[in-house]
Amino acid sequence: AQVLVESGGGSVQSGGSLRLSCEVSGDSARRYSMGWFRQAPGKEGEGVKEREGIASIDKKGNTAYADSVKGRFTISLDSAKNTLYLQMNSLKPEDTALYYCAASLYAAGGWLLVARHYGAWGQGTQVTVSS
Repeated sequence: AQVLVESGGGSVQSGGSLRLSCEVSGDSARRYSMGWFRQAPGKEGEGVKEREGIASIDKKGNTAYADSVKGRFTISLDSAKNTLYLQMNSLKPEDTALYYCAASLYAAGGWLLVARHYGAWGQGTQVTVSS
């Protein structure tokens, strides 16, 4: 079974940057569509479907971004390290959330940012942005 482990979260001031990593084990990440999702403060106990899709990369390397992060966040996959990254620049207080990486065998096109189409999830890493 695929195991996803996120790291790189932390606390930064508004305008700062962070890079999240998601190490994938148990299978090659290139066989999957991979995505980054986040869950806002106070909603951590809610279901997977409530997680906001913010960035994804499909099996062909095509990327998709939510409007809220477009131009500020960049998703990438290092196949040699089997690790997914999310470079986050120009962070805002509203980016504060628990960030998850996820994998899907079939998500594509308009489904890439939809949480219910992803079957494997990491445990999450907290990002806090102060003003």
